[in-house]
Amino acid sequence: MEYRAQSLEKKWSTRWRENQEHLVKADSKKSKYYALDMFPYPSGAGLHVGHWRGYTISDVWSRYKVLQGYEVLHPMGWDAFGLPAENAAIKLGIHPAVSTAKNIANFKRQLQEIGAMYDWTREINTSDPEYYKWTQYFFVKMFERGLAYRKKMPINWCPSCKTGLANEEVIDGTCERCGTEVTKKEMNQWMLKITAYADQLLYDLEKLDWPEKVKRMQSNWIGRSEGARIVFEVDGVADAQIEVFTTRPDTLYGATYMVLAPEHPLVERITSTAKRDSVEDYVRETLKKSSVARQVVDKTKTGAFTGAYALHPLTGAKVPIWIADYVLMEYGTGAIMAVPAHDERDYEFAQTFHLPIVQVVAPSDTADALAGVSHDTDETPPLYVGPGVLVNSGQYDGLTVEEGKQAIVEALAEKGVGEKTVTYRMRDWVFARQRYWGEPIPIIYCDKCGTLPVAVEDLPVRLPDVERYEPTGTGESPLAAIDSFVHTTCPKCGGPARRETDTMPQWAGSSWYFLRYPDPHNDKAPFSSEAVNDWLPVDMYIGGVEHAVLHLLYARFFTKVIHDLGLIDFDEPFQHLFNQGMLTLNGAKMSKSKGNVVNPDDIIEKHGVDALRMYELFVGPPEDDAEWNDNGLEGVSRFLGRLYRFFQQHVGRTSATRPELERLRHRFIAQLSERMETFRLNTAVSAFMEYLNALGTAANHGGIDRATLETLAVTLSPFAPHLGEELWSNLGHETSVFAATWPTYDKQWLKDDEVEVAVQVNGKIRTKIVISSDATEEVAVAAAKDHPDVLPWLDGKALAKAIYVPGRLVNLVVKG
Repeated sequence: MEYRAQSLEKKWSTRWRENQEHLVKADSKKSKYYALDMFPYPSGAGLHVGHWRGYTISDVWSRYKVLQGYEVLHPMGWDAFGLPAENAAIKLGIHPAVSTAKNIANFKRQLQEIGAMYDWTREINTSDPEYYKWTQYFFVKMFERGLAYRKKMPINWCPSCKTGLANEEVIDGTCERCGTEVTKKEMNQWMLKITAYADQLLYDLEKLDWPEKVKRMQSNWIGRSEGARIVFEVDGVADAQIEVFTTRPDTLYGATYMVLAPEHPLVERITSTAKRDSVEDYVRETLKKSSVARQVVDKTKTGAFTGAYALHPLTGAKVPIWIADYVLMEYGTGAIMAVPAHDERDYEFAQTFHLPIVQVVAPSDTADALAGVSHDTDETPPLYVGPGVLVNSGQYDGLTVEEGKQAIVEALAEKGVGEKTVTYRMRDWVFARQRYWGEPIPIIYCDKCGTLPVAVEDLPVRLPDVERYEPTGTGESPLAAIDSFVHTTCPKCGGPARRETDTMPQWAGSSWYFLRYPDPHNDKAPFSSEAVNDWLPVDMYIGGVEHAVLHLLYARFFTKVIHDLGLIDFDEPFQHLFNQGMLTLNGAKMSKSKGNVVNPDDIIEKHGVDALRMYELFVGPPEDDAEWNDNGLEGVSRFLGRLYRFFQQHVGRTSATRPELERLRHRFIAQLSERMETFRLNTAVSAFMEYLNALGTAANHGGIDRATLETLAVTLSPFAPHLGEELWSNLGHETSVFAATWPTYDKQWLKDDEVEVAVQVNGKIRTKIVISSDATEEVAVAAAKDHPDVLPWLDGKALAKAIYVPGRLVNLVVKG
């Protein structure tokens, strides 16, 4: 009766593998359910128990859905391209293809030990040419639809990784991967026009069953703003116009200066000779700073005057043009009209450089006093950002802010210098990296024919094997030095041509991998539309909240593009999203660099897989961070041993069913099922512990019946699948426990035999009585009237009426 977890688990994992128990039957007549993990990037560090948590949660849920009668697709693969794998390879001096393959083998071993029901015949790898052929295919399709384009622009540049970064990969001014402060560099870059889908990405969040926190993060990143586009002519410079976007066109008469981002393309053209040296110096210093550093609110405002003036679009007044680092080229138009009386940054800048401050919005009760006030004084108007009416705004004085917005935009539109418009914080996706380990971008340059996509039949453009794969630091990919790769023929004219040498970012392959799993071996298309529409959208997607903006936004964008290509019937990939919390040790996130990693291999050797799985769930609510505790693991391990021994004690001599066991069983099933459906998996484990304690007491009064033991085996199996199989087999079953059905409960057994109800006299509680749970009103009222604590309150009084709320109270209304 000793519980030997390791030998038991080896037996069942071998049997699953030999019998191919986890193969997904695509032609199954069962309802289909798609449960998906965010697949891992295979690092050299391997998996620690923090990683296990998400994979355990998804497997418990997948096995639960199997027992509910679904055909469940629960696949696994590898996000193998990108900076993380390449940086690790450079550090170790190993080619990324070699190190990635080695890491995948280790990850696969560890994931197989989790006991998860992955169908390994559907395994995918984003660095496999048979996979990234189709990633390149989607790029070609985007190019053909104008969604992929090349543009020279200042980009985020990591001096350490020596590559360009998307805005989303810059965290607090530093490279997301290496922590180095990011600078700016002007380069030709491939871009994906994600902004073309901005409204869809924003509004379709409403139809997703996702955590509100994640939807809010995506909404904020997209950053939709309604306002006006306003055009300012540059005085004395032919055909030079400055376009700004503002959410406050009502403050146009308070625009006393303009600010361009130092990297704005007009700066060099409009700067006067007298100001050229100071402007160039300022631009040079600004480009050394990160975007985050430039936007620090409380930093000292700096800037340089260009010597040029813009013309106010309604009054014709000259407005000085400055450059300042707090205006960024990647946000809006890279230019602002500065209204210092009503914007904190503009106010501080104007004070620093002694620029005019004109109040044009005032509270309603002070508007009359401010109208027409001269501003040729030394007094500085106070900063005001509240609501009110327009003042010092010519014919628009007295209008409310909203009325002023509409009237001024109409006036701008009549003159052809403005219009109502919408803008977004989100910018187009920088989709190029100057690195080796990534999907080659399938583009060919021909001096005669221009920029052309590689023909679909010529895909994949294979990543060449190289000896030197370190970044060049020149802004070119290492592929640029490989003549045999670079030089090719034009697919249109047959003349000499050159290949694009930048590679795709690490997010490329993960932006559509979930579409490949239903049809992973298709060599004619990225997938069969019929197969994908049969399984998707994903029913349950589980992973960390750290992917809330990057991966999830990109995956949604790819899905919408692929939907518009006519390949799929849905335009959102993940119906339900669950973000698991982290496991911490000594209050910190587990990390090899911090030396606080708990290796699952050591735990499995001591306690077994099932004990680790159940502790990963028991440690706390699955959506919250939780602190690892070895004592808790010991407790769960002892519980499984106790459950095993209890089962063995009764399996050979089961008793007849009796009401006490029926009631316990149905209540346990109801409680456990409710906790499963609400994803309270930690309290689901508690339910087993409570049930086993209750069964131990019940066993002393006549043994345990077979129905109880079968319920234990089936319900335990999603949590501890090896032990569940063993218990089911011990009951004489020859098929897998996962061929069984999740048990149901009868509500009749959930009722208490007796209930405690309050007794009131004229609305005041006088006592409580215990009566049968199905007592009639007549019986309940009689019991209340006869209670010793109630009789004194009825003495000499007439009972006017009695009110009975079943199971809760009896209220006796008396007179006299």
